[in-house]
Amino acid sequence: MENNLIFRRLRYALNLNDNDLVRLFKLAESNASKNQISTWLKKDIDPVWKALPDFRLAEFLNGLINDRRGKREREQPAPEKKLNNNIIFRKLKIALNLKDEDVLAILLLADFRISKHELSAFFRKPGQNQYRECKDQILRNFIFGLQLKYREEKR
Repeated sequence: MENNLIFRRLRYALNLNDNDLVRLFKLAESNASKNQISTWLKKDIDPVWKALPDFRLAEFLNGLINDRRGKREREQPAPEKKLNNNIIFRKLKIALNLKDEDVLAILLLADFRISKHELSAFFRKPGQNQYRECKDQILRNFIFGLQLKYREEKR
């Protein structure tokens, strides 16, 4: 999935406003202005749209982890220069303090079923035999499930 789309969908799913996004970047020891964030949230047909680089999405996700789980006492992890769906999925799982059963339940909200073994393959190291690449469909359904879960809780 494209970084801007992930960013936009997470913002909606987790009910975050521009001030929340600025704060999350600061929690990751980074800065993002409301203007920058606005250009990342635009659709790609908008003339002021700017692509969200991998390392900036990683900073946002690190800030989300710090916000939801608490900041680590030792040095903050450096944001990844290159992201893939597996890393994004893992960071979301960590940020939201989800266990495998929670992730499976969120996927079920989006009417998407996978086994616990299939899920664990996404969180393995790439060199392992059981490692499996997380396809866009799975990440998209997970974010949609988050939207159904967290937006419903706000009502």
